[in-house]
Amino acid sequence: MRISDLKRGQCGVIKGFFAADLPEKFYEMGLLPGMRVELHSDYWFNDPLYLKMEGCALAIRKAEANQIEVELAE
Repeated sequence: MRISDLKRGQCGVIKGFFAADLPEKFYEMGLLPGMRVELHSDYWFNDPLYLKMEGCALAIRKAEANQIEVELAE
């Protein structure tokens, strides 16, 4: 499942990435395997997605969210 597949309020744990050439900014923003993220809200046409993770908020494009694999968290 991808971050972009999460529904509003669902949480997931980052498992990995579908693209080998991900922007370095993902790592700089803290999007690392094992990180728990929550889809806080989405905007018109689902772009951008607003994520919450460990006390921080982050907005990413849906195209970028499609490159991040997550597993649903309870």
